[in-house]
Amino acid sequence: MRKIVFIEPNPPDFHLFTGVPIPRLGTVILGTRLRQNGYEVKSYVESIAELDLKDVLSADAVGISTITSTSSRSYEIAKLIKKAGIPVFIGGPHVTYMPEEALQFVDYVLRGEQDDNIVDFIRALETGKGLEKITGLSYRLKDGTIKHNSTPPFCKDMDSIPAPDFTLIAGLEKDGAKTLPLAPVMTSRGCPYDCSFCSVTGMFGQKYRFRSKERVLEELQNHRKFGGDWVFFYDDNFCAHKKRTKELLHTMIEKKITPNWTAQVRVEVAKDPELMDLMVRSKCHTVYIGLESINPETLKLYNKGQSVEDITNCIKTLHKRKIRIHGMFVFGSDTDTTDTIAETVKFAKKNDLESVQFLILTPLPGTRCYRDLEKEGRIITKDWSLYDAHHVVYEPKLMSYYDLQLETMRATKEFYSVGQIVKRLARFDMFNVSLKAYGHNLTKKWIKQNQYFLEYTKALTEAGKRIELAAKKTAEDVKEKFNQIELSGSVPAQKIH
Repeated sequence: MRKIVFIEPNPPDFHLFTGVPIPRLGTVILGTRLRQNGYEVKSYVESIAELDLKDVLSADAVGISTITSTSSRSYEIAKLIKKAGIPVFIGGPHVTYMPEEALQFVDYVLRGEQDDNIVDFIRALETGKGLEKITGLSYRLKDGTIKHNSTPPFCKDMDSIPAPDFTLIAGLEKDGAKTLPLAPVMTSRGCPYDCSFCSVTGMFGQKYRFRSKERVLEELQNHRKFGGDWVFFYDDNFCAHKKRTKELLHTMIEKKITPNWTAQVRVEVAKDPELMDLMVRSKCHTVYIGLESINPETLKLYNKGQSVEDITNCIKTLHKRKIRIHGMFVFGSDTDTTDTIAETVKFAKKNDLESVQFLILTPLPGTRCYRDLEKEGRIITKDWSLYDAHHVVYEPKLMSYYDLQLETMRATKEFYSVGQIVKRLARFDMFNVSLKAYGHNLTKKWIKQNQYFLEYTKALTEAGKRIELAAKKTAEDVKEKFNQIELSGSVPAQKIH
């Protein structure tokens, strides 16, 4: 067993970041570790390059990384690979919480963090011995029963995790991360907060674990060496441990390694002038903030630990420092109404946010939100391809299905309206003009493509009962390719059951 192929399937629908493809780091890090141990590794990130199914079917084992919205496509791809007799393993947050579901389609599920296990797991596949020793592994025994090995510990030594080798990714073999619009750089894992709709804490824990600033600087230096100008700090909350963030930014400034960078942060960053100063000096360009809501009751329900005043002050402070903001709001809590949505759009426009995502509350497996709505019988579909935070998949309390879907669409359309583009054009703010224009065109396209779903929510509302929606066909393209390869006889005979 020498050749291992990883796959990160395409999301089921396009979204605001479709034009800025950034690979998730899980499969790249695991692939890097396997390459360091002598294996031939290739990774297909479908948002970057098309899946070469012939190459995939030449692998000795295939690993798939999935989140909830990509799980349906992941399972369909896995079924085809298994049909060719190739062992398939799968990982990621969705299957970590739903391993028995995943085992209907794959041979092995790797739950949680697997940085320290991946080499031992592949060696166990090679020898047929030692699977019972791999923590976090779920698989079927010979008698058909499912075995869940003990939960894997979180990786304690973050510096033991190799810097991701992006040349593993199809389409990036020559220049690596240089050709990405933003190079992802991880500096930490974990989050002490526990938002009700977020699966991060279950996957990575509530205790922060950090890479040393020396390792981070080494990765930034290497990225610069190959001509990369932009970095996305991949952390769930880059500025959570302010002292540590300040040390890193100060060292970046001191060593003159300051690419334009973006990161996810919380509103608390604006309360620390020293941190703000370091962010500006180290060339922070844009921050992505989970503002979530301007409804105080909703913020409490989400367990955000922030107030509307915190949000307003944060926006003012960041704008004063010329740092751009991508604000993320989540509609549909049990205290939200259509008025909440309308007021949020006014708030976003009044506060001159550069870009936004108006998302719909989505009960992802592994979250308190999922457990609560499941217990109350309010989840209306488990077509996971709809779990992308842009479709209503549960029964709201103070709105109809249709109102929540329609008003969220309207909110996005209003924020990225022609009027908003003209407003920025009058200021000669060409960055914002291009951003708003991009959002405007993407929103029009998305609404047109999802008109069927809007009609479904309308029918659901009017009928007063559940109407089954046909599941999206998420992997027809791959199935067609497989059929062609199978008909041509290109699948190695020894790999067919």
